[in-house]
Amino acid sequence: MPLSNSQKRHLKGLAHSLKPVVMTGQHGLTEGALNELEVALDAHELIKVRINAGDREERKQMLEALCDKSGAELVQSIGHIAVLYRHNPEKPKITLPKA
Repeated sequence: MPLSNSQKRHLKGLAHSLKPVVMTGQHGLTEGALNELEVALDAHELIKVRINAGDREERKQMLEALCDKSGAELVQSIGHIAVLYRHNPEKPKITLPKA
């Protein structure tokens, strides 16, 4: 489900004070990074990810792969930091505003 602009704005405000909980290294998307991403999204729903890749295009491709493999929505991406959101239907923590 794509996020509306008002929902993204709400999530950006919530993510402002967060620290990155998942970091990808020079080896790219490893199984360990993907597993950690799954655990973090299940526990928090809204997380920051630090992508330590070379150039902008490489970071963009890594971010798209992260979203595809995890089923998360990209909320925001600035430099090496991205904010991802995935609703947890079993234990919801965040209530989104209506679209």
